[in-house]
Amino acid sequence: MTVQRRRPVRNLSPRSWIIILSVVAAALVAVFMTIELRGNIGYVLPRRAIKVGSMILVAYAVGVSTVLFQTVTANRILTPSIMGFDALYVLIQTVLVFTLGGGFVLAMSEPLRYGMEVALMVGFSFLLYRWLFTGGGKSLHLMLLVGIVLGTMFRGMSSLLQRLIEPSEFIILQDLFFASFNNVDGALLGYSLIAVVLVSIPAWRMRHQLDVMSLGRETSINLGVNHKRSVTLVLVICSVLVAVSTALVGPVTFFGLLVASLAYQLCSHFKHSAVVPMAVLIGIIALVGGQLVLERIFSFNTALSIVIEFVGGIVFLILLLKGSLK
Repeated sequence: MTVQRRRPVRNLSPRSWIIILSVVAAALVAVFMTIELRGNIGYVLPRRAIKVGSMILVAYAVGVSTVLFQTVTANRILTPSIMGFDALYVLIQTVLVFTLGGGFVLAMSEPLRYGMEVALMVGFSFLLYRWLFTGGGKSLHLMLLVGIVLGTMFRGMSSLLQRLIEPSEFIILQDLFFASFNNVDGALLGYSLIAVVLVSIPAWRMRHQLDVMSLGRETSINLGVNHKRSVTLVLVICSVLVAVSTALVGPVTFFGLLVASLAYQLCSHFKHSAVVPMAVLIGIIALVGGQLVLERIFSFNTALSIVIEFVGGIVFLILLLKGSLK
């Protein structure tokens, strides 16, 4: 007699999980905003609000873009960051410091630098992803190979330029390589919010179409989906979301894979109307809760992204070895 294993995490409905995750996320945000609140409240609260707002926006952008990207690529391994996006960000920062100087980069207008970084990353990612994922079916091995080759090439170019710059400028450059929520500009957060809202509208409208696309390219075409047009639109949305997130706080390579994998594990069905909100809420809990633990319990000044990348990398290897990612 065969005993089937039950999955307790899937006994709850997606709606119940969304409610639970929403309550936990709201509680963490409230604690983060009010814990040890003293001194000049008019100064402290706005700074905390900007930090929390940036974490929520990054969780939303990374969660949505990862789930949508995995839908159009038809596998759970690829994410925009794994495909060389973070290496491109490092290259852009390195080229700016190498050509203009660290002092000039720091003195450069934040909106100007932010807009330039977003434009470059959106243009690169859209051209790369559209070439890979539109038209006929592409091999997973080809996708991974292209991502690895481009990432290696970008890192090699960055390493060469880093060896040629002054040590003092290299220290400035190092601070730009890790995601940080401590020095987010409020104006840039507003610009990012506008961009995220604009691309979220078409993403939400095509949620049912995405459910059909998750069945595969041939099946979705047979069911009347304009696959090439839909994939192109999704890639534009993903490009903008990841570029905005990376330019705002820095790269977070495995964070999207972590929250998307957990969302799929908790969800009893794979409808985007449930998976996407769950991925976003898990991301908010991870970022806000992690930052709260680091700052208030362990009193660490290290970037939260270092811890998240470590945990996300372990989860990636575990899922890959178990064969859970297809």
